[in-house]
Amino acid sequence: MQPVVTVGLDGSPESLAAARWAADEAEKRKLTLRLLHAWPLLAPEPAGAPTVVDQNYWAKRLVHTAQAELKARHPGLSVVGSLVAEDAQVALLHAASESEMLVLGSRGLGTAQSYFMGDVSMPVVARAERPVVLVRADSAQEGAHPAQEGAHPAQEGAHPAPASRVVVALKLHGSTDDLLDFAFHSAAARGIPLLAVHGRSVPLHARVPWGVDHDIADEATRDADNEVSKVLRPWREKYPQVDVAHSIRLESPAKAVVQAAHGAALLVVGRRAHRQGAAPHLDPVAHAALHHGRCPVAVVPHG
Repeated sequence: MQPVVTVGLDGSPESLAAARWAADEAEKRKLTLRLLHAWPLLAPEPAGAPTVVDQNYWAKRLVHTAQAELKARHPGLSVVGSLVAEDAQVALLHAASESEMLVLGSRGLGTAQSYFMGDVSMPVVARAERPVVLVRADSAQEGAHPAQEGAHPAQEGAHPAPASRVVVALKLHGSTDDLLDFAFHSAAARGIPLLAVHGRSVPLHARVPWGVDHDIADEATRDADNEVSKVLRPWREKYPQVDVAHSIRLESPAKAVVQAAHGAALLVVGRRAHRQGAAPHLDPVAHAALHHGRCPVAVVPHG
């Protein structure tokens, strides 16, 4: 099967926003866009029966309407529709395994059950073999502002305007290759800078009765800065067209990432790939990004 970007459709404003975002992404990456609508009660295709008795009429209309809109917006984009008679979670996980990425709509703040297709998207995000992107209905407004003039992203304290960049949450343990490859590729496809954010709590021995020992805090920041620079070095070389900056923040990683991603074009976070026999889960950074991030959030499984 040719590489595709798959988006789950259920007719909600969130899923339609996800479809528009996915179409832009597929066009940037020169991939086919697949519109997937899954419904366990999908009836077998009628043999020559008129539309009035076609039990799948509304499901077909949902996909065809979205397909027509996206083809009008992106005349050169290959857009295919797919109706699947399966449970939504099963269908989406299968689709994710066949796709470069899976895109779903998100209602943002609230409980896990508030996401696309009820309680479907969180298990999909936690189990999918490939990156899953969650898009809010209002996130089309994120990333729409031009960069600040005169700011160079590689200069300390002169990061580009948040709306003009991809932000990636960077950990310094375990493999980050899949995470960084996705983030750098996303920035390169958009022609915008990348900001790598690493958050860590203030070391316990830096805490003193009157606050924080700044010498120890500064030393921890320098150590982290050196580690992050080392991790990013091969990716700077692989993607020389991407302007890269990084930020070290002595605060909780979840808080650091959510704050840094305000207004960004895309926030990229990682999760540990599901291990055989282990229950899938999302770490606090991914949870915070999905619940509080206003821009599209990509969750990338990695080793």
